[in-house]
Amino acid sequence: MIYTVIAGSGSYLPARIIPNSDFESSTFYESSGIKIDRPIKEIIEKFQQITGIYERRYVEDHMVSSDMAHLAAEKALSNAGINKEELDYIIVAHNFGDVKAGTTHVDIVPTLAARVKFKLGITNPNTIAYDLPFGCPGWLQGVIQANYYIKSGDAKNILVIGSETLSRISDPFDRDSMIYSDGAGAVVLSAVESEIPVGILSHGTRSDAIDHVFLLKMDKSYNPEVKDQLYLKMNGRKLYEYALKTVPQAIKDSIDKIGLGIDHIESILIHQANEKMDDAIVNRLYDLYGIKQRPEFSMPMTISRLGNNSVATLPILFDEIIKKHVDNHLLKSGDHCVFASVGAGMNVNAMVYKMS
Repeated sequence: MIYTVIAGSGSYLPARIIPNSDFESSTFYESSGIKIDRPIKEIIEKFQQITGIYERRYVEDHMVSSDMAHLAAEKALSNAGINKEELDYIIVAHNFGDVKAGTTHVDIVPTLAARVKFKLGITNPNTIAYDLPFGCPGWLQGVIQANYYIKSGDAKNILVIGSETLSRISDPFDRDSMIYSDGAGAVVLSAVESEIPVGILSHGTRSDAIDHVFLLKMDKSYNPEVKDQLYLKMNGRKLYEYALKTVPQAIKDSIDKIGLGIDHIESILIHQANEKMDDAIVNRLYDLYGIKQRPEFSMPMTISRLGNNSVATLPILFDEIIKKHVDNHLLKSGDHCVFASVGAGMNVNAMVYKMS
């Protein structure tokens, strides 16, 4: 049987570290356009309690998303020991393209994948490069698509990247701007023949557009004096409710599909969106199995120091674990882990993976 395994990983974390204290000079508004008349330190403290975020990374002014994607890709290729010319596909997940510093203008022509291929200097015309905008679950959906290519025999090596600069499309007058960050993560997926299941074992995706399509959207600034600019807006409460209802079941469905129990899953790698929300999702997952107390180190987290960088959170999290940069978390041969994400659309996906 042909299976899809992660042959190598890499990530790029911007050097600019932005602590919560940097927002103490900010002025925040309600969605109604009314200035929030509360001490800014009180707002920041409550934000920190809910999200678990103490600091985040912002990309350097001279860089854009495809630059970060390229650097993460180089590390993944080096880690995998793969000749770049042997790549069959390059899939780049993102949502806003190469947004330059000081603007919110989306730039997606040419595709970021094409730009990454150019920056890598790949001359092989059979290395197909394309983008995947799918909200925060975009990188994981790219991995799922890559698995189909590999299982069909159409491809042997695929580079899947998640890269985003959310700091450049967040409204500085919206409290939610403190959630967002920048970064890129990449993996090389390769085909292996094995008599026992390994690598990607199962996956599932759902899209709930009818009732939830605009939980994340682009809209005007909360500051009524700011004109002619669109920023990322989020209905946080509704998103929390949606995620808690759909993500645990999506994960369970993927685990059940291959006849495993939750006790066989060593780690749950979930989109680093909001610590309180992620905790609630994983607790609900274990509750679906009748378990009231989940294992202590079942959910590795990086959001406290890296924030929410959308499609980049999962590949960065995986790479950080592999590099042993996440306390109390290891992934060793034979371990089962779950990847899961939720985001704009509304889209949810989950995947069970066995370390080779």
